[in-house]
Amino acid sequence: MQATREVPAARRALASVLVVDDEFSVRDSLENWFKKDGYRCAAAPDALSALALLQESDWDVVLLDIKMPGMDGLELQRRIHQIDPEIVVIMITAFASVETAVQALKEGAFDYVTKPFDPDELSHLVRRAVERRELKSENRELKKTVEALTLPSHIVGESPEMKRVLDLVRSVADTDATVLIRGESGTGKELVAQAIHANSRRRYFPIVPVNCGALSESLLESELFGHEKGAFTGAQYRRKGRLEMANGGTLVLDEIGTISPRTQVDLLRALETKEFTRLGGSTPIKVEFRVIAATNQNLEKLLEEGKFREDLYFRLNVFTIAMPPLRERRADIPLLAQHFLERYSKQMNRPYHDFEPAALDLLVRHAWPGNVRELANAVERALVVGKPPTVRAADLPLRSDDASGAPTGDSLEDVERAHVEKMLAKTQWNVTHAAELLQIDRVTLYNKIKKYGLHR
Repeated sequence: MQATREVPAARRALASVLVVDDEFSVRDSLENWFKKDGYRCAAAPDALSALALLQESDWDVVLLDIKMPGMDGLELQRRIHQIDPEIVVIMITAFASVETAVQALKEGAFDYVTKPFDPDELSHLVRRAVERRELKSENRELKKTVEALTLPSHIVGESPEMKRVLDLVRSVADTDATVLIRGESGTGKELVAQAIHANSRRRYFPIVPVNCGALSESLLESELFGHEKGAFTGAQYRRKGRLEMANGGTLVLDEIGTISPRTQVDLLRALETKEFTRLGGSTPIKVEFRVIAATNQNLEKLLEEGKFREDLYFRLNVFTIAMPPLRERRADIPLLAQHFLERYSKQMNRPYHDFEPAALDLLVRHAWPGNVRELANAVERALVVGKPPTVRAADLPLRSDDASGAPTGDSLEDVERAHVEKMLAKTQWNVTHAAELLQIDRVTLYNKIKKYGLHR
């Protein structure tokens, strides 16, 4: 039995073989045979005895004679698959009947051998059957792991506004439709993109994010399409782009409204044809992925100004999900605050359990120009500066006069100060972006920050 010696001892010790045959000589020889090779093995003379053994213990492989008195092998195979569909069945027959073999294979048999069988052939077949069962088991575990890894961060919200968003996510997730997620900074657009991917058929493939607003035009092109060695100064090796990495999965284009007109042309061509070339290359690369885009800008206004291509807009704006700002879903603030409290208290190992009523009231009444991201930061800071087990209003980086969301004072300077501060918070103190929203240059904005003594 040289062939069976190839099976590692650790693997054989875990594998089990059940022999079902009405001939004593066959049962006895096969049982002793596989036991000597390290398998856990038992034998049964008929279907009823085999069913009893199948109920008593788990089996990896069943060697099953087709022709037996009473219940034949084909019927027993059906019963075995009802008991455990993962058991691998190998049929044994003294008759080289093609019809019987084909019927057994159609009903789920792994393979079949004819009597008299070759010892090496049968040993090899059993080894393959064991490996197949182990591979299927490993695949199931891998699938569970992948599902756990691809689950999105918990989307918290029970308000009508968030229920509508979640309904839209459920309706579009299992399709391949392009999705455009719109909303202010910090509303959770990235979590919605993750939720769509995690609930789609593509969840076992990568989700690849690209922050279009964080890169210059040349860097964004290299990031999207990749480059060949020597494509530009500093390109010392070939690099795959994000489009190539997303093959089979989902490409998330964040801050899509910030990309340049030239990059818009190249991106549109790639999205339409699902084909592109790396920078410095000449070989077309075919890809297949789903597109989710996100933006906090008014794309329609950019269209009017000639800053965004109309054909790209229509290519992306197939299915739209609008994320409500936090001020429009205040009913979710206590839930979100408690969620962040539990998360950060575990991360910091600080035993916080709750908010005092005044602190919770301050959170609910605050304007939240930075939305959920600002709320998360506020709770995290409170846990750093406060004392467990309760978050107090004084621990929060919020002023009570900010709670209404309206500017304090009646003068023009009061209104201007509040609006500038709001835009800075909305853009997470991205001065360039805030200046664009305010329609002033950066120098003017820096002067106003200094004038009003604003700080992050």
